[in-house]
Amino acid sequence: MLTSPTTDATSARLRPAASAAHDRPITTLLPIMAVVLIAFLVIGLALPVLPLHVHQGLGLGTFVVGLVAGSQFAAALLSRVWSGRYADGRGAKRAVVAGLLAAAAAGLLYLLSLRFIGAPWVSAAILLLGRGLLGAAESFIITGAVSWGLALAGPERAGRVIAWIGMAMFVALAVGAPLGTALYAAGGFAAVAAATVLVPLGTILLAAPLPSVPPPGGARPSLLTVARAVWMPGLGSALSSIGFGAIIAFGALLSADRGWSPVWLMFSAFAAALVAARLLFGHLPDRLGGARVALACVLVEAAGLALIWLAPGLAAATAGAALAGFGYALVYPGLGVEAVRRAPPQSRGLAMGAYTSCLDVALGFGSPALGLVAGWAGLGSVFLAGALAVLCAAAVALRLARAAPQATNDRISG
Repeated sequence: MLTSPTTDATSARLRPAASAAHDRPITTLLPIMAVVLIAFLVIGLALPVLPLHVHQGLGLGTFVVGLVAGSQFAAALLSRVWSGRYADGRGAKRAVVAGLLAAAAAGLLYLLSLRFIGAPWVSAAILLLGRGLLGAAESFIITGAVSWGLALAGPERAGRVIAWIGMAMFVALAVGAPLGTALYAAGGFAAVAAATVLVPLGTILLAAPLPSVPPPGGARPSLLTVARAVWMPGLGSALSSIGFGAIIAFGALLSADRGWSPVWLMFSAFAAALVAARLLFGHLPDRLGGARVALACVLVEAAGLALIWLAPGLAAATAGAALAGFGYALVYPGLGVEAVRRAPPQSRGLAMGAYTSCLDVALGFGSPALGLVAGWAGLGSVFLAGALAVLCAAAVALRLARAAPQATNDRISG
């Protein structure tokens, strides 16, 4: 792997912080986790109410619901490489702050869309722009936060860093879902839009005093080189994330369609189970191997989605969502460990951006596709389709598990 005097100097500056992080990884990551948690509240607020606003408030169909929900992830896909290169070149903290500013601007577009409520297609188009900008914001925040955490804790704790920062994100989504429902009931979509402006601006005040980490030095490999290293873990992550997309885009609609209340319970159960799994078992990918853990977990996730498909009532559907969340919890960090092991240290931000872009492909294009499935075969069939897609990720995880010992020793040289 390439080294240079700049790389050595950067490593020397980071060594005390990294050593402390190795001794106290949780306390080192807590401030970053807090920033991610508060920032992602704005995404959690909209998750259960945006489909209701588009379908019931604007009177548009399930395909448009999927399109609006998925547009955030499609935009995040387009910005992952940019956010990764920005974090590698300008610093992870700057990437996080840039994402927070973009998130606040997305809230302003939400507010603007309400001025055109009498013209549903115009309002939906502005919502699409807002969701797109929020997708770019999410990309900068999470890519910057993971790069920040990896610089502090070290690549040997990659699974734990990804799991814990992701856990903060899902805590925000779980808390945001009922909070967003309450805001929607009290003040309509305008209340959700206003919160989307104010919360990121407040989060900047929390991030400002946190220490920066100098960007890594050394020659950086091309995007194609990094993509070759992470595409296989990314494929597995994409397939497993289709089930996640089914729950966030259509869980509330399924509950509303079948008269189940509260409509946010399935998503909150998914997120709460995911948080619990990462809190209790987030160390397993680093200890047992990311691909091996992911292989077991995709089977659990698929079983949970199948249970939602078969559920006769809210209790069974909520149990299925919790099972799916518990399984999905360690798939993304498990396969993320495999991606980090294959990436050069000076481009870990880009590697995580490229890896996460595969998830965006699944959510950005999978959500509208699932909307077509719902229109053709009913809302319940969405979760069967998700379960089948997740099962395909097992083949990817199995192949990575067999290749893991060799991959650990065959990292890229830039």
